[in-house]
Amino acid sequence: MLKLDNSVTSLNKNSLFFLFVLLFNFSLFSQNKAKITGKISDQFGSLPGAKISIQGSNISTTSDVNGDYTLNIEAGDFVINVAFIMYKTATKPVSVTAGEEAILDFTLETGFSIDQPVSLGSRAKPSSLLKTTAPVDIISPQDITNSPQIELSHILHYLVPSFHSTNQTISDGTDHIDPATLRGLGPDQILVLVNGKRRHNSSLLNVNGTVGKGTVGTDFNAIPVASIERIEILRDGATSQYGSDAIAGVINIILKKQTQSIDVQGRAELTTKGDGLTTYFSANFGFVVGKKGFINITGEYRNREAYNRAGDYNGVVYSEDPEEDAILIAENNFYSHNEYSGKRVMEIGNASTQNLALSFNGEFPISNNSLFYFHGGRNYREGKSKGFYRFPNEIDRVVPELFPNGFSPEILTDIQDDAISLGFKGEKNNWNLDFSHTIGINTLDYTVNNSNNASLGITSPRTFYSGGFSYKQNTSNLDVSRAYDWLYGVNIAFGAELRVENYNIIAGEEDSYLDGNNTYIDSDGIEQQSIAGAQVFPGIQPENELSRFRTNSSGYIDVEVNTSKETLLKATARYEAYNDFGAQFIWKLSGRYKITEDLNFRLGLSTGFRAPSLHQVYFQNISTQFINGDIVQVGTFNNESAVAKEAFHIKDLKPELSNHFNAGFSGKLAENLSFTADYYSIKIKDRIVLSGRFDEGYEETLAPFNVGAAQFFTNAIDTKTIGLDVAVHYKNKIGNGEFNASLAGNLKQTEVIQLNKVSDFLEGQESTLFNREDIARVESAQPNYKVNSIISYHFDKYKIQLGNTFFGKVEYVHPDDGIQENWVVNEFSGNLESRDQTFSSKLVTDLALSYTFEKICNITLGGTNIFNVYPDKHAHSANTENGNFIYSRRVQQFGVKGSNYYIRLLLKL
Repeated sequence: MLKLDNSVTSLNKNSLFFLFVLLFNFSLFSQNKAKITGKISDQFGSLPGAKISIQGSNISTTSDVNGDYTLNIEAGDFVINVAFIMYKTATKPVSVTAGEEAILDFTLETGFSIDQPVSLGSRAKPSSLLKTTAPVDIISPQDITNSPQIELSHILHYLVPSFHSTNQTISDGTDHIDPATLRGLGPDQILVLVNGKRRHNSSLLNVNGTVGKGTVGTDFNAIPVASIERIEILRDGATSQYGSDAIAGVINIILKKQTQSIDVQGRAELTTKGDGLTTYFSANFGFVVGKKGFINITGEYRNREAYNRAGDYNGVVYSEDPEEDAILIAENNFYSHNEYSGKRVMEIGNASTQNLALSFNGEFPISNNSLFYFHGGRNYREGKSKGFYRFPNEIDRVVPELFPNGFSPEILTDIQDDAISLGFKGEKNNWNLDFSHTIGINTLDYTVNNSNNASLGITSPRTFYSGGFSYKQNTSNLDVSRAYDWLYGVNIAFGAELRVENYNIIAGEEDSYLDGNNTYIDSDGIEQQSIAGAQVFPGIQPENELSRFRTNSSGYIDVEVNTSKETLLKATARYEAYNDFGAQFIWKLSGRYKITEDLNFRLGLSTGFRAPSLHQVYFQNISTQFINGDIVQVGTFNNESAVAKEAFHIKDLKPELSNHFNAGFSGKLAENLSFTADYYSIKIKDRIVLSGRFDEGYEETLAPFNVGAAQFFTNAIDTKTIGLDVAVHYKNKIGNGEFNASLAGNLKQTEVIQLNKVSDFLEGQESTLFNREDIARVESAQPNYKVNSIISYHFDKYKIQLGNTFFGKVEYVHPDDGIQENWVVNEFSGNLESRDQTFSSKLVTDLALSYTFEKICNITLGGTNIFNVYPDKHAHSANTENGNFIYSRRVQQFGVKGSNYYIRLLLKL
């Protein structure tokens, strides 16, 4: 017992001793602590989210919703840096003694995008645009917030001259996913990154006659705008750096990291014609996790009603005899059954969509030198668009017992887009390491409503599930880099990528494609077969259902050498291998020379490639297409099909190969005036396109498939694109406010320089393989130039912004009008004329006025296209499809919405 008491006594004495030592050390440590506090603001008020850091250390924080910050440090002498995107970095020295609280306020001045560090195009430490070897556009948080548009593709359309994306109409699924292009090339020649990681493509293949026909792109509008901090756009071929698809360039969408506030936005807009009501709500907020971790979350809802710019129908309805038809129209009061006003029988302009998105972005430090990061989200969209009206006299496709007055069929889409990226990055033995895995899935399902399968007769349903598509992409990346002090700085980077893709075609329900063998008696008294399949979008048949996989592995090496203070040289090489068509080696050489401290010359030469998408290799389907006023069932047959291989002898697809040249200047002409100017030339060999329709002479071959024409994907053309990008930015303080102005333009020309031989069997049929309309779609369906200007003045609590976008001309070329013998009478003039038309340049103007209440609430009243500008109307009556189409649906500069006015409320809580 005595021994136990002694042990306890000894233990208590030791515990007291260690407790005393701990308290003593803590007291000494506490006595050495100090604090730096302050407020970050600009001339108009506080700046939440600014980064405050101590130079030479990893200690940093961000300003809160009131612009306040606190740094807890040990006593000493420090240099404090404050940075905020699109503001000039500010630096101040400070000395603090033990127990002292130093107050250090900063007022930041706005800067130019040319001064901002960019991560795109280089694997070295981010540097400003004055130091890069290739042109990069920066879309700042202010640009995104102040944009009068609410969909990402449209925001870029009006901010970036080389970017093109408009709503399509009467084009099936393309009505719901806008094709987007860069530098006049195709939607599939842009690589999209999110936080530097490859974004997956859509499952939709554009097969109708729109810009981007035969291509598959990224659905920009599946990424919630409220989640985006800024966007970087590399306008240069970069497949050697980032892999397949980056022929036109790379768009990197950088997500928000803010944890300081709850940002809420509400908006409502309406056209001056009273249609197209759009409502929008979003919320973005973040949490600090641990000492330096964070998670940022975004929710976004967007509901867009359709708008209609159809013309009055002037064709027949019940009978081919105009006099008899007029009597029947009056007797049946046909137009009163129509859901539209007057004699409009179609919905042409813009589909209605409902969009709901949730996304997240976060980082968790693991140690002082490493962290775990993640981002992703889900987007769900429901769309509804219309097709061509089916009139009661079209008895081959209308069941009169079900629709005595015909019907306006609807295409309903359900589109789900999921994405997640996980990764680790850190430093080991002076090497920067980044390992990540990204999964992306896009699915699209079609439902046809208010329609019939005429071959089923009176037993036909009116609603059909017509099938759908899905696309999955799994990407694993390892990136390694290190900077050396050799010469004036050297950076070495290398890495590898493994990508697995899966493409699925999903069959529709039986009634959507079934041939029920119903017949009708035509005007000559002959019994004919009714058209099989759901009208507007026949169901995908089981024999077309498939699931195909592909794997790709690649490795790259990237070296940047500063040979002097003025000269930077860069070399990149990449080897990429696919399991289905082989391997490709590509390279890039580029450089930058500083003529003066504020004037930069850059030059680049590279090769590139784009692998055929799984969609292009395996897509097959039967679609309903209107050709010269007639409905034709068109079969798209893939490279595996017997029709492509045996009947038409179509060669296997191979990758597109490209050569790039880029040269330009960037710099500052004065402290408040900056500019960039870049020339580019891109040659693409074996460009993949969707062929024309082969019909006459192939009736016997196509009869078993119940189609009247066949088309295929081929490497049919070689193209050359040359262009010039120019931008000027000016800012100055005027009175008590700040004046900002920017002017940017893109001038381009694309030429089809060669039609390639894709089948010995089709020799001499080049005009069908890729006709003059197809050529014009590549060369001139996008504006040949576009100029964007934005002028704003911010004073006190007010801001006024004026935007102008000048769209160059576009051209529609009819496939048959190459010779005068094929011209038809223009009922507008009474003359025999070509259906070709050039649509002239147009200027679209936007205006907005904002007012800020108590720094937390901003209200904006604004209008887009305030002068109600429309594209040129059709000049030839034959292009209007019996009066339905006032404006072209084949080529568009900016859509046909007209004037639109909105109110927007922003809250920062």
